Amino acid sequence: MRTLRRQLIAIAMLLAGFVYINNTNLFAPKTPDKPVLLAHRGIAQRFDTTDLTNTTCTATRMLPPTHGYLENTIASMQASFEAGGDIVEFDVHPTTDGQFAVFHDWTLECRTDGRGATREHTMAELKALDVGYGYTADGGRTYPFRGKGIGLMPSLEEVLQTFPKRSFLINVKSNDPTEGDKLAAVLRRLTPERRNDLMVYGGDKPIAALRRALPDLRSMSRDSLRACLIRYIAYGWTGHVPPDCSRMLVLVPINVAPWLWGWPDRFLSRMASVGSKVFTIGPYGGGDFSTGIDAPEDIARLPEGYSGGVLTNEIEFVARTLSSQHSKPKSP
Repeated sequence: MRTLRRQLIAIAMLLAGFVYINNTNLFAPKTPDKPVLLAHRGIAQRFDTTDLTNTTCTATRMLPPTHGYLENTIASMQASFEAGGDIVEFDVHPTTDGQFAVFHDWTLECRTDGRGATREHTMAELKALDVGYGYTADGGRTYPFRGKGIGLMPSLEEVLQTFPKRSFLINVKSNDPTEGDKLAAVLRRLTPERRNDLMVYGGDKPIAALRRALPDLRSMSRDSLRACLIRYIAYGWTGHVPPDCSRMLVLVPINVAPWLWGWPDRFLSRMASVGSKVFTIGPYGGGDFSTGIDAPEDIARLPEGYSGGVLTNEIEFVARTLSSQHSKPKSP
């Protein structure tokens, strides 16, 4: 019996040693690369986030503006890149004339002078709207962007033509599988090299359809991300990357990250080996994936020397802060 116990102890110690050696970052290769910054919503007007729901009109909760940019516009995207963003996220809706409009809301009433569902209009009709019409920071007494947003709602084609060498994350706002097919038809016309600059996330059904049509395109839905991370936590200690994680956009909440085997360096390397890109986001508490690394306390939770992706709603502040940190001498 003692011999058996000793053998079991020895096996357990060997297994523990293997798990440690296979997942410690002490021997993982370090990269000098700076973090890849993903500007969620680009440079946008900030708003009060208290008690938000999916139907809250955030334009009427705008904080006093400090700049003149509106989300999902060409000017906002350009400013985001100039501020240090490597990738800009934007939202799309199909139009009745076979295009995709770049706009956040399901309906038009909140931000614009239009009415009805965004997808029930032609691109020309949407282009005629004022996308700054509904923004107010004082309960409706003044509307500082009214009249300044006419013609600023771009199409997906316009964005890609304006920034032919830039990277984007496209958000599909519905759970309609046909929308995935429609978007695949548009993106299929691009070269594989151009598609490699793009990522798509959204509802489970359209993303599943998109992955079937364009398996080379990095994408993510709530279900696909959950499958990837749960399986990786279950057996990623072996060094094996679950097939669910291949060609993925992998959003990692900062409070989940420590549970991932080999975080950060080995995890980043393993995801890269299967063609996936990792972006750290804000703490996950059961909501959506729009919480970013936005505040000093969020940045402080990033590992020293972190070189993966960072999703943020505050691209100017985060780019400036991380650039400053990266230029400092590393602690011994």
